[in-house]
Amino acid sequence: MEDQPQGEKPKIIIDEDWKTQVQAEKEAAKSGSPDGDAPADTPAAEPVDAAADQPFPDDPEMPPASFEMLITGLATEAMMALGQIPHPVTGEAKPRRNQAKYLIDTIGVLQDKTKGNLAPEEAEAVEGLLHQLRMAFVHSAPS
Repeated sequence: MEDQPQGEKPKIIIDEDWKTQVQAEKEAAKSGSPDGDAPADTPAAEPVDAAADQPFPDDPEMPPASFEMLITGLATEAMMALGQIPHPVTGEAKPRRNQAKYLIDTIGVLQDKTKGNLAPEEAEAVEGLLHQLRMAFVHSAPS
């Protein structure tokens, strides 16, 4: 500010180019252009690599998502938390009763929320699984 005489306001320089670029992008979006017809000075988007969506070679194929798989996954975690089966990474069968209770309660919430919406076989399977998990929880109590 030393270059300006005292009492004069500094000159503000406004970059107007960004406004025209935004306006061009808005117009391109309104016209329904798939790539947006970006101005010439804007770099084009790089094509998406189809291989990026492919799983890693050692990534196992997953089963289709289903209610049974959800409940089975939660039950397996509950069994690990009860110390009934070893953790797949650490190999430890360490009881974590708070975690087990949470998982069992979560399955119970799912049972309540899906009541009347399950096939009879699914409802029976959830009921039986919850009974087994609750019995395992009781038996895992410290003596």
